[in-house]
Amino acid sequence: MNVYTHFKEPRNVGVIKNGLKASAKNSLCGDELTLYLKINKKVEDAKFTANACTLCQASASLLTDYVKGLKKEKLKKINEKTIFKLLGFTPTPSRTGCALLPLKALKKITQVN
Repeated sequence: MNVYTHFKEPRNVGVIKNGLKASAKNSLCGDELTLYLKINKKVEDAKFTANACTLCQASASLLTDYVKGLKKEKLKKINEKTIFKLLGFTPTPSRTGCALLPLKALKKITQVN
């Protein structure tokens, strides 16, 4: 799937009960996102809910696809470059916060767990 498809039809939208979760908000534009992960030794499932722009939702869709099957240690290595590579472009400075909001939520989860 390319980024346009993730813009139009985001994947992994939903809630994981009894999983790990973290929320993030972009105060500049009002985007809000909650990331849910089910982790044992590896990420078994990843989902998100969002009241956000299409770029943020596409980024979350791509990220949740990407993390499935990764070990916990690898989650901590995901960074801005990873997100931009998944998107296939670097957003303009005014949209970078939108693209990185899912990463912000992921970092909250990995810092605690």
